[in-house]
Amino acid sequence: MTQERKDYLTLHFLVLIWGFTAILGLLIEIPSVEIVFYRTLVASFGLFILLRILKRPMTIHIPKHLWYILGTGSLIAAHWILFFLSARISNASVCLAGMATCSLWTSLIEPLSQKRKIVGFEVLLSIIAFIGIGVIFNVEYDHFLGILTAVLSAFLSAVFTVINGRFTKTYDPYVITFYEMVGACVTIALFFPIYSGFFVDKLVLNPSPMDWLYLSILALVCTVYAYSVSVQLMKRMSAFSINLVVNLEPVYGIILALIIFGESEEMSPGFYLGTLLILTSVLIYPILNRRYKKKVLSTDLIR
Repeated sequence: MTQERKDYLTLHFLVLIWGFTAILGLLIEIPSVEIVFYRTLVASFGLFILLRILKRPMTIHIPKHLWYILGTGSLIAAHWILFFLSARISNASVCLAGMATCSLWTSLIEPLSQKRKIVGFEVLLSIIAFIGIGVIFNVEYDHFLGILTAVLSAFLSAVFTVINGRFTKTYDPYVITFYEMVGACVTIALFFPIYSGFFVDKLVLNPSPMDWLYLSILALVCTVYAYSVSVQLMKRMSAFSINLVVNLEPVYGIILALIIFGESEEMSPGFYLGTLLILTSVLIYPILNRRYKKKVLSTDLIR
């Protein structure tokens, strides 16, 4: 087997792991906020050990950047809490359908952050995606809150992805992720008094043995392992190839949810039509974007 084929199989395996995340959120019995607290806590320790093994320097030389990265961790915490909450109040399929809008949010947020104009095809694909969301809202009104929460989670994911894009040019991605996990964990710990005082009767900080098993898989396999391997793949594969496969995450996740949870994950035909519209726009985007960049490059060379 060639190295290229091995890399593609590995990438599909990673996407399968990421698609399994929403299912783990349903299998774990403690609430969403506590899930994210333990996930980020275990992931922080895991990344710390990994950085020590790799002998990577962990210093962020500009203090302002360190605070920005820790603050980005707060966004990640909010994103994950909404992600797991969406799966809880609806189901894994609805959650993953909403999360499929992440790349479309990115296509709108990134141009604004970089002060460049939004390209026509980005607007068109965004419209198609939001039509898909509208179809789901219309036919699955029982899951209105679930899809809304997932879309908001996808929006936050797009925001911190754009922010990360700035820092990865300066700092080691592993180091950035470590401090973001620390920032997320500390944010939730500081939020606990408000959370326990206004939203729940008491904190659930005593996971069962099975919860600890699922939390360990979530933190070490879905976060530390998957991220570490994906970074290695980025050295040999193009960003286009990686993004195209990663866009299949909702597909894998919905299929896994149907296999594991059966009838509780079965949705109406309208839901799958809406999801298909979202996924179509997501899968077409990197292809059109690649052609657009080639066109811009050739125009600049002519000039």
